[in-house]
This record gives sequence, C-alpha cells and structure tokens, in this order.
Amino acid sequence: MRALLLAALLGLAACGATQPTAETPRTVESVDVSRYLGLWHEVARLPQRFQDSASLRCEEVTAEYAPLGAGRISVVNSCVNALDPARPTRVARGEAYVVEGSNNTRLRVSFFWPFHGDYWVLGLDPDYRWALVGAPSRRSLWLLSRTPSLPPAELERALAIARAQGFDLAPLVLSGR
Repeated sequence: MRALLLAALLGLAACGATQPTAETPRTVESVDVSRYLGLWHEVARLPQRFQDSASLRCEEVTAEYAPLGAGRISVVNSCVNALDPARPTRVARGEAYVVEGSNNTRLRVSFFWPFHGDYWVLGLDPDYRWALVGAPSRRSLWLLSRTPSLPPAELERALAIARAQGFDLAPLVLSGR
C-alpha cells in the first residue's frame, strides 16, 4: 500500500513539474552535400571551451569537409591560437555522417570516438556562400562562409535566423574583431 501511495504522490509531483517549452530549432529543408563540401571560414561563433579558454583563443578558423565514402565525411578544423605569441596552428580531425531521414540537414560529428555532437544546418545561402550551423541545445552555433568575412547585410541575415530560432547571441564571437 505504501508503495502505491508513494507512486501516486510521485505521479502527482510529475504532473506539476515544469516541462521545457522551447521548440527544437528548425533546419533548412535540404542540403546538397556535394555543394557543401570544401573549405569554409568561421565568421562568428558562440564561445566553445575547445575554441575559447584561458590559454586558447581561436582565430582564422576554418573547417574543411571532404567525402570519405560510405556516407561519411572528413572534417578538418583548424585555427590559430591568438593567445600564444608564436601563433601556432591547431588542427582537429574528425568524421561526420548524415542522420538518416534528415535530407542531409542533420549530421553527427566525432573528433574522439565514441563521442558525437550534433551539427544541424539551420540557415544556408541559396548559392552556398554561407551556412549557419548549430546544435538543438542552442549552446553551439557557428556562422561559416566561403570567404573570411561576409558583407554586413549577409551577416545580419544569417544572425537573424539564429535569433528567430531562439539562440542567445549576446556572447557571440565575431571573427576578426
């Protein structure tokens, strides 16, 4: 009887618990992977511990994607550590795969097996000049461009997508600034 009463009390407590109301970010409709492959420059990002710390500030960030076969994509990220006077280049190599049924808009990326992160394409220029990518948690966000910078109107267009998706852009790091 006590177990039944305890279960009923826990059930009532769960009914009053606050449930998240934020919608999951929406991805673009589809991505042509062959057009997406190649070199991208980071234009902006939300701070990440692997790019921003007491001893590391990544600048001149690039991401290069290449086909590996069997539906896998090579990922090579590089940056210059602006906090080190020698400005060494740091390189991280990983692998990604497209999440089935996502029209190539959601990927899982790993730089250290067996750990994977979400890589969702949230905004994409029709000519693949820039891409806005992030995670459903809204803690990760990158604005990538085929060139090291974007014209102000294009930058604002991409960031407006992030704002509309509920990303907090207050801590945004803009490249080259």
